[in-house]
Amino acid sequence: MNSEIVDNESQGLSRWYLAYTKPRQESVALVNLEQQGFDVYLPLFKKFKKTEQGPVALFEPMFPRYILFRPRRPEQSISVVRSTKGVTTMVRFGFEPAVLNDDVVQRIRQIEQLREQATIEELNQLKVGQKVRLKHTALGAIEGLVHNVSSKRVAVLLEILGRPTVVQVDHHQVELSV
Repeated sequence: MNSEIVDNESQGLSRWYLAYTKPRQESVALVNLEQQGFDVYLPLFKKFKKTEQGPVALFEPMFPRYILFRPRRPEQSISVVRSTKGVTTMVRFGFEPAVLNDDVVQRIRQIEQLREQATIEELNQLKVGQKVRLKHTALGAIEGLVHNVSSKRVAVLLEILGRPTVVQVDHHQVELSV
């Protein structure tokens, strides 16, 4: 009977809960949850920003407005999280708090570490000369060639009305053509 209680307690400590934060208050919530004795994890996403000095690595929350936390002790209550500075609410499904198992969190950590070690070239999937397709349905999935790639936009060389034309679009508006 005691081993069942220990297993349940250790399982409880391997489960992560989710808190929904105020806009851009993830780091405030992180500090305050840590001060209350919780293990806290804020997955970060590496991206590059162009500056006059060249590209600079920035780290932003992988899941904006969400932070993971878990009690450090089995008897620690999670009810205080609702009133923690920086936190809007706990994520729930009905009356049950949303829970992530430790193995899922470990996979998120692995993705974060791989991305942290990546270079700007490795993170940018689009390369000059690649054939791409515009996703916008009004354009009928027009195909073109990548002319230039920046951190914010992609210049795509298209043939429009029989003439080559360079069009600037956001990264999410193009996909690699097969």
